[in-house]
Amino acid sequence: MTVIDTDPGIDDAIGILLAFASPNFTIAGITTVAGNIGIETTTRNASRLLAFAGREDIPVVRGAAAPLSRVGPEPLNLHGTDGIGGVALPHPVRLPDDRQAVKWLADFLMEQPAGIVDVLALGPLTNLARLVLEQPEAARRIGRIIAMGGAIHEHGNVGPRSEFNLWADPEAAAVVVASGLPLVLIPLDVTRRVRATREFVEALSASGKPMPAKVANLIESYFEGEANRESRPLHDPCVMLYALSPQLFRIEELRLSVDTGNGELAGALTISPEGTPVQVALGVDGPAALDLLARHLTTIEASASRRESSTS
Repeated sequence: MTVIDTDPGIDDAIGILLAFASPNFTIAGITTVAGNIGIETTTRNASRLLAFAGREDIPVVRGAAAPLSRVGPEPLNLHGTDGIGGVALPHPVRLPDDRQAVKWLADFLMEQPAGIVDVLALGPLTNLARLVLEQPEAARRIGRIIAMGGAIHEHGNVGPRSEFNLWADPEAAAVVVASGLPLVLIPLDVTRRVRATREFVEALSASGKPMPAKVANLIESYFEGEANRESRPLHDPCVMLYALSPQLFRIEELRLSVDTGNGELAGALTISPEGTPVQVALGVDGPAALDLLARHLTTIEASASRRESSTS
């Protein structure tokens, strides 16, 4: 059973639609967090993705609007003013759950057998950190967290050694890493090896099915320009791809700590004997990962997708 914690986000949206398309995921809920863009937009985008996929049975729960103890980042321009590159999606059908994400997560985890709920974390780790701090008994019932975040040997994307999700709330990342909860980290070292080609996008579009066609639109908005033959890295879908096929990834256990300073290394990961053991993906079979993404999108019929005439 899976909960997706997310700040959609173009690549978040691709990962979420992959999870909808695959029978391997039983999605219990989507919790939102501010990150790529503000909380109102990330929550609305999550609800719009559910409306497109005809999955209004899944609750969306509004989460943290700001980091634990610092000012939140400015919205990322590469995701557009709507957070998803201007790709058309229907209006939300179902209102978000009345509870806040931490309360909903705690209630849900306490209702389930310990260890059966995985959290796929695609954005800053604020909601999970608050769960650890405020509801530790519930947090200990999580089976594992698979989180996109960090950079180990790669240069960062918001600083010399800092990746956006951890940089956006370093204190939250430090809480989650130090918690000792089962954690698999998918850093830039892996996600930069998973990029779509123009031919890949064309193949998705040619499938004639709504779900892969929409993912093709999202990936198309993730190319930097017409001349580029490869997209920006498909960061967040790598979380779902790892959950589906961990054998495609090379995992090492590293002892990590998170820099919580205010300088250019905020959110940076350090390997040291004093760090907490974390399972970290350091390699991936990129072509096989893309093939897995395409197979799950094109071999499963999308359920009750909305017609384009109903999109906003």
